[in-house]
Amino acid sequence: MKRPEPTGRERTFAEHEIIVSKTDLKGRITYVNDIFCKVGLYEEEEVLGQPHSIVRHPEMPRAVFHLLWQRIQNGEEIFAYVKNLAKNGDHYWVLAHVTPSHDLQGRVEGFHSNRRLPRRAALAEIEPLYRTLQAEEQRHADRKQGMQAALGLLEQDLQQRGTDYDRYILGLATRD
Repeated sequence: MKRPEPTGRERTFAEHEIIVSKTDLKGRITYVNDIFCKVGLYEEEEVLGQPHSIVRHPEMPRAVFHLLWQRIQNGEEIFAYVKNLAKNGDHYWVLAHVTPSHDLQGRVEGFHSNRRLPRRAALAEIEPLYRTLQAEEQRHADRKQGMQAALGLLEQDLQQRGTDYDRYILGLATRD
């Protein structure tokens, strides 16, 4: 499935709505709820079996997804602000909570993501940070080096704030 060009228009959804998706271990979509389809402008049949990256907006820093995959593949949960891409090229921001899903023997069999509408004040802080991270990624000819450099910048930023990733992200979500 070809990803659309970003339009620059923002979509949104109600504060009480939760976007839900599940993937297998390789990130292929195995379940989406009706809110996922409504906000992303997809039919369920279009996305089942597709890589979850079909909703990845090109302005999202690769470093954030690297951190996300690292955490969930280690069996940990993670919260992250994510800019997604709808089928028509519009974007929508979410506060994602991604967790591993386990089978009856306790083995990770896939991943589950619940996404809520983020606070505008949180996005006002996240967007410039993400632009900085993405600019660092793009400065490097080698994509992996760019991602590593952006991760280093993120770590520096968090140290200057006197916090770690989880406290920073959750703090943005709850700060008045």
